[in-house]
Amino acid sequence: MVITLIGYRGSGKSVVAGLLAGMLDLTWIDSDDVIEARAGRSISEIFAQDGEPEFRRIEQDVIRDLTGQDSLIIAAGGGAILDPENRQRMKDSGPVVWLQASVQQLASRIQQDKSTANRRPSLTGQSAAEEIENVLTERLPHYADVSTIRVNTDGLSPNQVATEIRCQLSAQGRCS
Repeated sequence: MVITLIGYRGSGKSVVAGLLAGMLDLTWIDSDDVIEARAGRSISEIFAQDGEPEFRRIEQDVIRDLTGQDSLIIAAGGGAILDPENRQRMKDSGPVVWLQASVQQLASRIQQDKSTANRRPSLTGQSAAEEIENVLTERLPHYADVSTIRVNTDGLSPNQVATEIRCQLSAQGRCS
């Protein structure tokens, strides 16, 4: 079984994946880290040098490889759900957890993340809040389509989010 965490940039996928992996005694991986390792450069550099289509091609290969493994938690890139094949692979490999957050919360988290500017390019050239609102609106149907579990992360610590996911994954839907 593979558990895939999806959501917009800043929703907490990587931090929560690490915590959840510790709770469930599983391995976790950030798909963006795998993309950068395979390409030998940052996501921003891939976008600048080769464009978004090349990035999405590499991402599709990475998602295919990761969802084909077992006993793994994947922190998927925010746009990985744009590709129908990625969505199907995620669904077929196990539970898909959508980490939701308000536009304001996402903007605040992104602005506080020092690695964002170097690793992740702006997708629209708009202000952070405008970009989040516009891109999120476009992606919402895809997140909804693929997710089997949804957790609103606003006001919750990463540990609380991981605990909520663990509870929802349990057979009774509650913690034991």
